[in-house]
Amino acid sequence: MRKRTIALAALAAVALAAGVGYATLDKETRGLIAVLPTNADVLSWRLDQRDAAFRALDRLPFLARAHAIAPSAKPTPLPAGKPLTIPDVDAYMASQRSAGLVIVQDGKVRFERYGLGFDAAGRWTSFSVAKSFTSTLVGAALADGAIKSLDDKVSQYIPDLRGSAYDDVSVRQLLTMSSGVKWNEDYEDPKSDVAQFNDAKPDPGVDATVSYMRKLPRAHPPGAVWRYNTGETNLVGVLVSSATGKTLSDYLQEKIWGPGGMEAEATWLLSSTGHEIGGCCLQAATRDFARMGLVVLANGQVGRKPITPPDWFEQATHKQKDIGEPGKGYGFQWWTYDDGSVAAKGIFGQGIFIDPKRKLVIASNADWTRADLGPEPAAREAFYKQVQALIDAGN
Repeated sequence: MRKRTIALAALAAVALAAGVGYATLDKETRGLIAVLPTNADVLSWRLDQRDAAFRALDRLPFLARAHAIAPSAKPTPLPAGKPLTIPDVDAYMASQRSAGLVIVQDGKVRFERYGLGFDAAGRWTSFSVAKSFTSTLVGAALADGAIKSLDDKVSQYIPDLRGSAYDDVSVRQLLTMSSGVKWNEDYEDPKSDVAQFNDAKPDPGVDATVSYMRKLPRAHPPGAVWRYNTGETNLVGVLVSSATGKTLSDYLQEKIWGPGGMEAEATWLLSSTGHEIGGCCLQAATRDFARMGLVVLANGQVGRKPITPPDWFEQATHKQKDIGEPGKGYGFQWWTYDDGSVAAKGIFGQGIFIDPKRKLVIASNADWTRADLGPEPAAREAFYKQVQALIDAGN
C-alpha cells in the first residue's frame, strides 16, 4: 500500500487498556515502545523508528491486530547454488538501506544477505507487495468456482457497493485499477484519499474500506483510465473473502502458503473492522517472498493441483494497462516489463522481481529514505538489470 496511516497514541496506556501487559512483551517489542512516536503516521517516522517498526508491526497488538498464516508442512527447498559475485553489492545495499536481499535462480539461492539488524528468521512488512498476493487469490477463487468470471460486476460479490460508482465496475477493472472512480493516491498530501481512508469512521456494519469507497464519485468510464488505487486492492480482498466465505489469511494459507512451500509463519494486519488489508501489510520472511516468485515461475502449478486457472499468470503478469512509462505496464496487481519480467512493489523498498526467461527471482526488503521518491527506486531498477546481465554473461 502506498500509504498506511498508523496511529500510535499513548502506547503504554493503550497496551494496558487492550489487556496487554508490558512485562509480557518480548525485549524487542518493549524496545519498540520506547522508540516509536505517538500520534504519527508511517511517513513521518524517523529512519530508526521505521527500522524498528517494519520488522515487528504484527507484534504490537495495540498498534494493529493481525491474523497468522501457518508455514507449509512441506517447505520448498532452497538449496545453495553457485554464488553470484555482484560488483559493489555492499555499497548498493547500504544505499538502499537494505534489510534483506535474496536472489534465487533456477530454484537455487545464489545470493543472500541481510542488513539493519534483520535476518532470515525475521518477518518484514510488505506494504504493496501484498497486492500481488491478493490478486493471486482472485485466480484461486476463479479456479474454485467461487468467482464465476472476471467480467462479473464487483457489486455482485460486495452487495454494500450497490448504488455506488462501483456498481458498474467489473472484477477485471478492479484488478487492473481502471474502475474510473475518482481517487487521489498522493501519499504526501494529507488530504488525499490514501491518507484519509484508513482513518475514516466506517458506516455501522460495513467494512471500513467499502464504507469509504462507496462514497466516491466517478471520474471516467469504467476501463478507460488506469489510476493507481490502494483502496481498490482492499476491495479486491473483501471481494475474495465474500466470494469464498473465508478470511484472506485462511485462503492464503490454503492456496499459496501451504502448496507454495513457505517455510515460516506469516501474518496479515487487519483493518479497523477486522478484515485483512488486501493492499498492504503482509509480514513474511524474505525467503518466503522469494518462494512466491517461484510460484509465479511455476505458473501456479504447485502442490497436488494448480492453484489458479492455466492462463491466470499469463494474464496477471503481462501488461493489461498502459501506465505512461516506456517498456512498462500494469497487469493484475503486478508491475510489468515488456521483456516479460514482472514485479511486486511496496513503499520503502519492498519488492519481488521475477524474470521467467532467466528463471530468476530477486526478493528485497529495505527502509528507503522516502516512500518511493528519492534515488533508491531507480537504483533498484538498475540493479535488476545488472543481475540479469551477470547471468547472461555466465556468472
